[in-house]
Amino acid sequence: MKIQLNLISDINEFIQGCQYYTGEIEITQGRQVVNAKSTLGVYSLDLSQPIDVHIHTDRTDVAEDFYKFLAKWGVKSIDD
Repeated sequence: MKIQLNLISDINEFIQGCQYYTGEIEITQGRQVVNAKSTLGVYSLDLSQPIDVHIHTDRTDVAEDFYKFLAKWGVKSIDD
């Protein structure tokens, strides 16, 4: 899911929220891939641009809840 984190409070809420989910959560931006649970990793990205976030878990209920959590920052891609 593509999201945009515009405020420092959004970034911190996103990172803290990711801590509650089981499974690996990764952010991709261009060729960079970082752990969404890593404060330094997230802040190393160009957050003026949208980022792609994916959760890797076998539990569909966790994945569904995670993507609902992300919805407030969701952005439409050109392909949508």
